[in-house]
Amino acid sequence: MADWQNRAAWLPVAALASLIFVVGPVLLSAGSTLGFDYGAYAAAALRLVHGQPLYDTSVNVSGGFLFFYYPPPFAILALPFALLPAVLEPGVWIAAMAAAFLAGAALLPVRREVRWAVVLLGGLSWPLAYSLKLGQVGPLLFLVFAAGWRWLDRPGRLGAAIALGTIVKIQPGLVLVWAALVRRWRAIGVAVGGLAVAAIAATLLAGLGTWSDYVAVLRQVSAPVTTPHNFTPGAIAFQLGAPEVLASALQLVVTIAVIVIVVWTALRSPAEIGFLTAATASQLLSPVLWDHYAVLLLLPVAWLLERRRWWAVLIPLATATPVVLLGIVPAAIYPVLFGVGLIAPPLVARRNPE
Repeated sequence: MADWQNRAAWLPVAALASLIFVVGPVLLSAGSTLGFDYGAYAAAALRLVHGQPLYDTSVNVSGGFLFFYYPPPFAILALPFALLPAVLEPGVWIAAMAAAFLAGAALLPVRREVRWAVVLLGGLSWPLAYSLKLGQVGPLLFLVFAAGWRWLDRPGRLGAAIALGTIVKIQPGLVLVWAALVRRWRAIGVAVGGLAVAAIAATLLAGLGTWSDYVAVLRQVSAPVTTPHNFTPGAIAFQLGAPEVLASALQLVVTIAVIVIVVWTALRSPAEIGFLTAATASQLLSPVLWDHYAVLLLLPVAWLLERRRWWAVLIPLATATPVVLLGIVPAAIYPVLFGVGLIAPPLVARRNPE
């Protein structure tokens, strides 16, 4: 162990260097796209202040500029940033997302050198750089899931993490299914209570009709096969020339398989495996799977590295920033990597029970 720790002494320096010299240039060269997604959060928060509708119900495709697709309470979370001077707010938000990623890495229940390895791999990866460039919430979800993993046996903190994740995006609500399957009732109670308070606050500020608008927008932008630049298995098949009906069938089969894996791991695997599987599946089951969602694959990677499965570094390195910008890997790599991140931990745990 001492030899490994000595050899890993370079990790903190390399990790910080990756953030400065890989992520930094991506942010500096972003131009008008810096904070692209944050702009939608801020605009929604300001509409909340002025009593305007949160959602544009005419939107029929995901990915447009200033279009808000998130749960109504999330606009409240974004409000303090939206009220900052315009020259500061995108930068402050992006800095907060970078801090969220680092805090998530610090909370991971793994060895210190594995935490630094996760920071290094994140700094080298395009998903983190792209997420920060857009001001996306991926690093915040990484923090939420890392906190949930660390405090699996602390019902209050676990429930609060699940609630916050579901307020930010609806997909992390899948973790509530895992919690129900393993009978974590106290955590569920805390999560449901937190979500109820957030929903009431959003309703008082935005009106009851905002919920029907939210559902309408979700229905209109959730096309898992035909959405441009989407990375779901069905969308990749469609982009490669498969008929829409065949691509849709593939998407359905993958969705069913992922649900089966979530249920199986919840009932037959250790708690942390079930939790991580549900967290990974929450992204893979999303009808729109963007490339920056792969930030969350650092969670199963951390678990695998903790058990000295060093091949796991290939998961984030397959989407390293130079690799992506040079077009070396095909778009199909993303669902493949999510699939590996989904099934590798339960398989490793089953073959090598602790």
